[in-house]
Amino acid sequence: MNYTEIGYKTGLLCLVLASVLGGCIGMSKSPKARFYALQAIDKSQVDKKFEVPSTVIIGIGPVKVPEYLNRPQIVTENDKNLLAFAEFDRWGEPLDFALPRLISVNLSFLLPAATIEISPWNTSVPVRYQVIIDVVRLESRLDKNLSLTAQWSVIDLDSRKILITKRSEFNKPIDPHDYSGLAMTLSAECATLSGEIAESLSSLAAFAAQSNKAASGITSNQP
Repeated sequence: MNYTEIGYKTGLLCLVLASVLGGCIGMSKSPKARFYALQAIDKSQVDKKFEVPSTVIIGIGPVKVPEYLNRPQIVTENDKNLLAFAEFDRWGEPLDFALPRLISVNLSFLLPAATIEISPWNTSVPVRYQVIIDVVRLESRLDKNLSLTAQWSVIDLDSRKILITKRSEFNKPIDPHDYSGLAMTLSAECATLSGEIAESLSSLAAFAAQSNKAASGITSNQP
């Protein structure tokens, strides 16, 4: 082997090593994705709890989310109402999974006597009330507010009737003005929504108990 061949092979080896090292350096400088999770309310800080009979089983879901939002990337808007999809700031799970899970945890604290199930539940579980939620609007401006509008209904699965339908609207400043603040703000809005649902479920359960008691009294008084 002559010096020319040695020099050629040495140069080729250096070139390969430089390419490999350059690729590693480039990879190390590539942005890494950040994943965010919605947080349930703090059980120790629940100020008001609602009563339902311990026999009541409540089913949460399904929760419908607009398709353009139901993606890994967190979606925000700018001052021109253009959508922005954050490539490296993502939800830890799809919102149509995260929201019912979050609300069910919140309700387990707000309605401590009730049993909470998440859709889809086993058909053998005797769920009494089903809460279905349609997220009509979820708009986020990192420099301003997060607006959430949810249309929700409570269904009595014994009678297959819709007992109540409500529309809840929330608008809170995002603080801090970043994706972490967005996740915290959405969690806070869902906590307020959970409170409204819990109060309605408690009222419905109390009304059902009174109706059953009245019906029993009428029956017992019959000759």
